Amino acid sequence: MPKTKTRIQKKNEATILAAGLEVFSQYGFRGSTLDMIAEVAGLSKPNLLYYFPSKDAIYKTLLAQLLENWMKPVYAIDAGGDPVAEILKYAKLKLRMSQDFPRESRLFANEIIQGAPQIGEVLHGELRRAIVDLAVVVNGWVATGRVRPVDPYHLVFSIWSLTQHYADFDVQVRAVMGGTDPMIGAEQHLEDMLRQLLTV
Repeated sequence: MPKTKTRIQKKNEATILAAGLEVFSQYGFRGSTLDMIAEVAGLSKPNLLYYFPSKDAIYKTLLAQLLENWMKPVYAIDAGGDPVAEILKYAKLKLRMSQDFPRESRLFANEIIQGAPQIGEVLHGELRRAIVDLAVVVNGWVATGRVRPVDPYHLVFSIWSLTQHYADFDVQVRAVMGGTDPMIGAEQHLEDMLRQLLTV
């Protein structure tokens, strides 16, 4: 049976993961080192290795947590609810997640750009199954005339693009907008676009 972690152990693990997120989201997996993570965490390298045996272990733990959090809104979509409201709720939540967790979004983007070496199985497995299931729901809404005809996969890709862009390309977005907060008006724009696309 696994031993129960002490408060100090939990605190140190959380500190290491927060430091790993900071380093990985800035330098990518290849450009990051355990020494960099230990320095940001304020721990010695041997102390860090007591909790995580490798840089790879920290990275995989962060990605697993990220995917778990990102999958919850997909599973929460109610097939029996109002279609436009359900899609809008999901899209707005994704937008808020990009706003509140930009480092996590960049970490995920970097992993995908590298060919998803650590989460390829998850993408082809759990993520694909979840989106396939969602596609069945959306196609059902289309078939019953509750939303306009739309490709469910490209609908999801469009939502991901519209929402994650704010986090993944924050520097570009702020440069174009002259340094103003890009989130001002973003949610209303997202809603207007999706309502126009989906409403019968």
